[in-house]
Amino acid sequence: MKKVGLGIAAVLALVLLGGFVLNQLGGAARTAEVGDCARISGALDNPQYQAVDCGSEQANVKIAKILQWNEDRCPSGGMDYSTYTGDSKFCLMPNFVQGSCYGQNRETGIAKVDCATKDSVRVAKVLTGSTNGAACGESRAAIFPEPAVTFCLQRGDQQKQ
Repeated sequence: MKKVGLGIAAVLALVLLGGFVLNQLGGAARTAEVGDCARISGALDNPQYQAVDCGSEQANVKIAKILQWNEDRCPSGGMDYSTYTGDSKFCLMPNFVQGSCYGQNRETGIAKVDCATKDSVRVAKVLTGSTNGAACGESRAAIFPEPAVTFCLQRGDQQKQ
């Protein structure tokens, strides 16, 4: 179970790296709205923000909240959101898809991978409208309070397909 936690923590750390990258991009997402998705590329060398359809294989983050001028923090009480600051400040969460596996990617930080990939993380369930981590059973719960979403995560490379 300890290795499961380390693999999942590594993937979630990459999501936070995505927030740092987006902070460096200036006004790239001026027209973005809550629920919109984006692809981060060039995460280490030349960060690029590209708005993409949430159903796209390329979408690795979703805008969870756009902070108002008098707000300075993303919602608390769950996983840390990554942020983007340009003309507005966005709270970002991963655009995880149930049944898909994710891993580390030098270009995008986090990307869909084959579940047999070493240290991949499989999204066992996506519980939209819920912050009930107990619903994940033995899976690790990654909870985002706004909008309420719980991702139930497991090691991908140790699952029977």
